Formats: sequence, C-alpha cells, structure tokens
Amino acid sequence: MSLKSPIIEEIRYDDQALEALKANLEDNSKKQELLLDYPTDYIIYSKQNQKTKTYEVYVGETNDISRRTFQHLNEDPKDREDWNRLSKEDDVKMLVIGHEHFNKSLTLDIENRLMLYLASVDAVKKLDNRRTNSQNKYYTSDEMEPLFSKIWRKLRQKNAELFPVERVIRDSAIFKASPFHSLTSEQATSRDRILEKVESAIKKEKTGQLIFVEGEAGSGKTVLLSSLFYLLSNETVNNKVLNNYLLVNHDQQLKVYKQIATKLDLDKDVEDIVNKPTHFINTHDENHPVDVVLVDEAHLLWTQGKQSYRGKNQLEDILKRAKVTIVIFDKHQMLTTEEFWETSQIDDLRERAAQQKNLIQLHNQMRMDASPATLYWIHDFVFGRKITVIPKDDRGYDLKVFKSPQELEAAVKQHATEKESNKNGLSRMLATFDWKYVDKKKPDVKPVDGSNYWYVTVGKWRKPWNLQINQTKEEKRNNRDLAWAEQPQTINEIGSTYTIQGFDLNYSGVIIGPSVKYRNGKVIFDPDASWNKKAVRKRTLRDGSKVKVGTELLANELNVLLTRGVNGLYIYAVDPALQDKLLQMQAERDLR
Repeated sequence: MSLKSPIIEEIRYDDQALEALKANLEDNSKKQELLLDYPTDYIIYSKQNQKTKTYEVYVGETNDISRRTFQHLNEDPKDREDWNRLSKEDDVKMLVIGHEHFNKSLTLDIENRLMLYLASVDAVKKLDNRRTNSQNKYYTSDEMEPLFSKIWRKLRQKNAELFPVERVIRDSAIFKASPFHSLTSEQATSRDRILEKVESAIKKEKTGQLIFVEGEAGSGKTVLLSSLFYLLSNETVNNKVLNNYLLVNHDQQLKVYKQIATKLDLDKDVEDIVNKPTHFINTHDENHPVDVVLVDEAHLLWTQGKQSYRGKNQLEDILKRAKVTIVIFDKHQMLTTEEFWETSQIDDLRERAAQQKNLIQLHNQMRMDASPATLYWIHDFVFGRKITVIPKDDRGYDLKVFKSPQELEAAVKQHATEKESNKNGLSRMLATFDWKYVDKKKPDVKPVDGSNYWYVTVGKWRKPWNLQINQTKEEKRNNRDLAWAEQPQTINEIGSTYTIQGFDLNYSGVIIGPSVKYRNGKVIFDPDASWNKKAVRKRTLRDGSKVKVGTELLANELNVLLTRGVNGLYIYAVDPALQDKLLQMQAERDLR
C-alpha cells in the first residue's frame, strides 16, 4: 500500500497565525485533525535579502502546533535572539506539515532530515535549531525515506528557491560534512563516549586531555567530528557554554566548516571558531586554555616549522592551549614531509590517549558503496603493492579500467550530466601529482591556443590542473564559498589530493601518472617521476637524520585519490606495464 501524500499548510507567521491556520482547515475535518491533534513538523522562514534571495529558517516538531506557535510568538522572543529577530520581520511564513502516520519518532526523524537538507541549501544563510534528532528503529521507520521525499517535493511546489531538487543538495560539500546525518551505531557510540569524556574533563578542570580518533578514508570521521562540533557548541558545563574551536589545515575543507558554523550560528560569539591551526596557536596562549579544540585531518598538522609557524609540532602546541583536544587521524592520508609522522610518534599518541582511555577507532567503511572485496582490492593495490583480479562487486560499485584518458573523461562527464538520479551529479577527474604545477604562477611558454595553464598531459590529450580555468566576476562571486569539486567549471579540470582530500565524489576518474609503475610483478612508487616536491624531498627525523619518505607519501596520495568515489572509480594508468596489468585483471574478471 503506497503512502498517502503529506498535508502542508502555509500561513503568515504573525499574531494571527493560529487563527489563519484554523480558518484554512475549517472545511476539512481530516486535515484539521492531522495538523491540530497529531504530531507535526513545521518550518518558519523569512527572506533576509530580497536581492540575493537568501533566507533565515527555523525547523521544529511538536505534539501541539497551537501551543508551540503561541510559545514562539509570545514567550520565546523574550529569551532568544533568533525568535526575537523573527518576530520583528515583516514577511515571515510558516509551513505546517502533517501525515496520518506521524508519531513522535517519525516527526523527530523528519525534523532532523529537514535540518540536514536545509543546512545544505545555498539560499539558507541562517538555520535555527538547538539539537540533532535522528532516531533509531521504530514502528514506522521504514516509511521515513519515501515520506520525506514526498514532503520535500511538496515543499518545492511552495518555494523552489528554498527547497531545490534533492540531487543538488546531496551533491553539496556541506551536505556530506553536515552534523545532521544519522550516525551508525559505531559513530553514535563513539560520539556519546567522547561527550562524556569532555564533560568529565571540564567538570574536573583537567587540561591537556587528548582524544584520539582514527580510521581509514571513508570510515565516517568527518561526520562524527561535525556532529561533535555542533553538539559541543550548544553544550553547557558548570553553568557555562563551552568555548570550542574547530581547526583544519585544508583550504577546501576549511570553507565547508566555516559555512556550517555561519549557517548554524556557531560563530556568533567567536569569530574565528573555525580556522587553521597556526592562527589558533598564534592567537591563544598556554595560560588561558580554551575548553575544547577539534582537529579534523590531524594527519595534516605540521610536525616541523613552516612559514608563519615557528614551532616544532602543531599538535603539541594545540594540546597546551586546550583542556580537551579531539583529533581525527589517518596515517594513510599524510601527504607531505612537513606533515610526516614517524611510526614511533603515532604510537606515542595512541599510547597517550589509551592511558587516558581516550583511544577511539572507527572500522566501518562509510564513503564507498562497495563490497569488501572491492575495498580489499584497492588496499592491496596501494599498500600490498600487488594487482589481483578486479572483483565483481555484488553491491554494484562500478570499478573500471579505461583504455585511454579520452574514454575515462567521457564516462566521468556522462555521470556529471545525468541529473535525474540522486546517484549522479558530482563526478570529477583526478590525477597523481606527476605533472608540473606551480601555485600562483603561470607557465613561461604559452601553448599555441593561448591558454596559459598548467596541464595534465597524456599524448595529445590534456586537461588543466585544478583552480586555473578563468571565470567571470559573477562566476567568481557564485563560486567564492564553494569547494573545488562543487564549482561547475571544474568538470574540465583535473583535481589533485590538495583539492579533493576529505571530499566525496559520486564517480571519480583517476589518471595514475608515471610515479606509479608495475615492475617484476609488483607495484612500485617512483619519487623521481613525481612533481609533488613536498612529498619527495628529504625529511628530518626526531633523531636528526635526514631521510626520504616519498615512497610512503606517494602511496598515501594514490590511496586518497582511489577512495573518493561513492558509486564508482574509473582508472587510466600512464605506465604501460601498469596499464596492461590492470586491463588484464579486468579482462579476467569479465570472463568469470
């Protein structure tokens, strides 16, 4: 039996709101019962700026819409800034959502999903709510997904600016890093454990506490961190709101977290609540530690001095400036010598956290919708240095080796333009850093066509490296806050680890350059064939010796690139022996 359509009533949000809602329902007793007597979800929104078409939105759920509306109109403006602000706006609308199957758990789940979607809508500049409400199993939990899609489509009929198509939302970087995702049991258990640890440490006035969270690419670390950041920013301990910061040494991910903090009003009291580690270290001293620092991609923290940072280890300096430091770490995503952690250093961090009973490990693969066999194949390729028969993926993951970069490009672009399916849209080409690129500098010699770009070149085929294609002023303005992969023109560029690390793609096409070879039955990494100077130069170890760690860092680079695609991975290898072996292993799969 198919689900009935939801009921959605829109009214002006003002002193007459309740009377208007009841008047709209006078002639329909069933609607009246579902909206006035049953649990409901509701959305209150105002247009912040008519010219830019931006909105402030509040999402809620209630068992009594009449009582809750009266409370919002008459009591909440006295105590809360967001409701006071909404009460003074002229043109505020209220959408009340009802359905005959609504119960408390289902309305909470719908509320959380509305928060997840609306936080990812570019037109929403402020999103007000104070909690996350994703539910576990309940009687009608299997109806949530189809019912939400019906609700969203009906909301879209009311306002297409505020409620864009679902595919657009799911493709956004904010969506993928949102604190409103439903957590797996592993993530939820880790979150609750961390929150207890933080509360205990703050109450006991402990300092220098390290909570060490590790897991490989796609294990759900970013979503866990984002959820913690949101919850801790609204947490009160010892009658005081916690003083928190989120740090990341990655420009693209920094943009995403700053947008989340602004939309959810987490930065209202602390302007630089989201920033880079060096800025935090330079603006805070050890004598006045903040409550909590969350560090995403802590494997990117510098372990030696560089430019404006004159210390020796960013993590050690952060630990001195915080009561609790929560780090997200993946040793397989260290990419440069200045980020390189010796095995003994990582072991020391694990031991330090373990002694405080603060070592948390995530094991589940969350990003790639692939079978374990496919995940093992990628791991064996990169870290086992061997290429086995490409598995037939029983979950439908599309792992394919192409005979030319032209064919790979065509396949990626096809997925990028297939907009009907929620599984398609944000697909991009990536490459190992094996072709020259100099940031903020143009090549000395212009090609015949006059395009002054750094290129990834394979024979006669070429594409510009990331962050180069010229844009109009309007395009620059529209793309200002977007991560590289979200910008439309980047479908014609090649991404590197420096622009794609930490992000998901639906389909990724990876050009494996000459630094990855196949010799004598083994995969080898050749630092001499890489242009990634930050990975192949010498590194000074703790004992003062200078060594090259390029082989390890280039393997990490390849690992990051091969684990971006949620639904598919397309490969072309420049090294003839590697390409032949990959095609051979694909042919053997296809014969089985």
